[in-house]
Amino acid sequence: MSTVAERREMLRKAISYYAYRYYVLDDPAVSDAEYDALWRELVALETEHPELITPDSPTQRVPGAAAERFVKVRQPSPILSLANAFTPEELIAWRDRFMKLLPAEDQARVQYVVEPKIDGLTVVLHYENGQFVLGATRGDGEVGEDITANLRTVKALPLRVPLLPTPPAPLPVREGGEGSPLLVGEGAGVRSLPSSGRRGAGGEVPARLIVRGEAYVPIADFERFNAAQQATGERTYANPRNFAAGSLRQLDARVTAGRPITLWLYQIVVIEGVDAPSTQWAALDTLRCLGFPVESRRWLFDDFDKLVQHCINWGETGRRQLPYEADGLVIKINDFALHERLGFVGKDPRWAIAYKYPAEEAVTRLLDIKINVGRTGTLNPYAVLEPVPVGGVTVSSATLHNEDYIRDLDIRVGDTVAVKRAGEVIPQVLRPLVELRTGEERAWQMPDRCPACGEVAVRVEGEAAWYCVNSACPAQLVRGVEHFVSRGALDIAGFGIKQAELFVELGFIKDLADVFYLDPQQLLELEGFGEKKVANLMAAIEASKTRPPARLLTALGIQGVGEVVAEDLMAHYDSLDALAVAPVEELQSIPGIGPILAQSIADWFSQAPNRHVVEKLKAAGVTTAEVKAEVKVEAGPLPLTGLTFVITGTLPTMSRDDAKEFVKTHGGKVTDSISKNTSYLVAGETAGSKLQKATQLGVSVIDEAQLMQMANSK
Repeated sequence: MSTVAERREMLRKAISYYAYRYYVLDDPAVSDAEYDALWRELVALETEHPELITPDSPTQRVPGAAAERFVKVRQPSPILSLANAFTPEELIAWRDRFMKLLPAEDQARVQYVVEPKIDGLTVVLHYENGQFVLGATRGDGEVGEDITANLRTVKALPLRVPLLPTPPAPLPVREGGEGSPLLVGEGAGVRSLPSSGRRGAGGEVPARLIVRGEAYVPIADFERFNAAQQATGERTYANPRNFAAGSLRQLDARVTAGRPITLWLYQIVVIEGVDAPSTQWAALDTLRCLGFPVESRRWLFDDFDKLVQHCINWGETGRRQLPYEADGLVIKINDFALHERLGFVGKDPRWAIAYKYPAEEAVTRLLDIKINVGRTGTLNPYAVLEPVPVGGVTVSSATLHNEDYIRDLDIRVGDTVAVKRAGEVIPQVLRPLVELRTGEERAWQMPDRCPACGEVAVRVEGEAAWYCVNSACPAQLVRGVEHFVSRGALDIAGFGIKQAELFVELGFIKDLADVFYLDPQQLLELEGFGEKKVANLMAAIEASKTRPPARLLTALGIQGVGEVVAEDLMAHYDSLDALAVAPVEELQSIPGIGPILAQSIADWFSQAPNRHVVEKLKAAGVTTAEVKAEVKVEAGPLPLTGLTFVITGTLPTMSRDDAKEFVKTHGGKVTDSISKNTSYLVAGETAGSKLQKATQLGVSVIDEAQLMQMANSK
């Protein structure tokens, strides 16, 4: 068997399996985007090698099948799916293909109806003399499942038609001149669309009526239901489509009745006893007049270029505003006579197509797994991918989070994987498609040494990440220096990320302590470093030597040690030397220092390169020990002693850092987050979520003036 034939067979089996999970079990194993990617690969392969096409290929039939537990229903005519277009060019190619089959007089009168592509469960509803008698799923397009009892519980479904005693007013469309879109429901400036030969919409009852639509769950209802299920420990659903399908295919209709399912109807399959509409637009009008729920967001075009532009624009704005999930638009030729003339190609009608938007998920090959090292020393595995378009951009790498993530999902080098990119979020590998494995994939192991510096990597018990705790590691040095000199750390004015990058690149800084060994003569030789600039920078570096040891401890970038933790540590140890030899058990005895953080601190000081940095800092004259001030006993406690403050927003006269120092100078403690233990929230302008949380927790809120008054009250 050839390689192409092997790939074809693997794709066919995988697609058939995924279709069974999706359509029959209502338990999708992959996303729509992943399924579409595999489907397109199979179509491309069979197009290139038509000799490989066989009648049992998934491309030659409608996906899905009737489940054994339901009574089978034969469809009155094939209930088919649509071909997809993913780009404007593919949409234009579709138009060009069917236009070649039409005479010139028909080409001139082609109009297009555009409707949202609702992501739900296709249902087929049967009415006899206006009464609902049968409801079925699509199944494989020829045979579906009888879900009549469940559909009767859907409140949006009319059990008898016409639902209204008199037809509603004709649907309006926007005036706009030649080629403009005709849009339902725009309010002012609209006119009526001709009925196109429709009769009996409100007054006469069709003797037989079969209609097609989509059962779905609105996003807001889906989220509420899932939240309630989660609160009680019950099953939650992956997405609204899965939820709608699972709800309608319950054996107990009482379960379905408790689910927030609704409907849109969009096709008349059979109509007898009254004049049939002659266009898609008129069919939608007929359905609406009979009392069926019909989506009002629909457009009519006679200018194809404007239709294409509408598809592009709506994908950027319109679909985000929908109350339900939709992954594209459906475009249909308006005139039913042209439907008859154009017919089908394979399982797809020539007269309609689905325009689908760039997926936020895609399928590609995982070529390798590599490691990058973060500022705090985390060893972060990432996937090297075969480039693939995701969410409108080409992605060639994606995060794998950590070792546990890779192991739990059994992600292997060489796997076909699903990749997701939503908005500006970093792409991530979601899962391997194990059904497509060839046996050549290989497992991956996390390295036990940092790939950048070769030092031993450690994993703290209870954490998922591995760390390189060498502060001189070149992979983390630039970001480490940036943090070291930042305002929350040593606050060296005129020293930022650009200077850090330059000095590390030139070899002036090889570890954090080298900040204090910069040679002003070397700096003067650099472009853009004049005498005044160098003098100011050296003065700022010199001034930073006297920062409190807690600020220096924060600057070192030990995992988990921020401003508050650093101050707590320095309140117990009078120097970095004392902290460096503190045992883990002793560190854990400090309030707020748990076992993971205690181990992180001990691991950092256990590394020879880090101890060397501390010695260099001391040799440079940096303050590494608390200077004990003489305290007069009679002075009593400071005015803010025992109080905990959180500072948010923009204060009138002080920066946040100044306000923190002010509170500490007067005996108070400053934390970053609101809790029930917070004494006061000091709020300035544009105070946001912290102000809301303080209100919820009943924490007192004061301004800068009240803070100063409290500090001066004793």
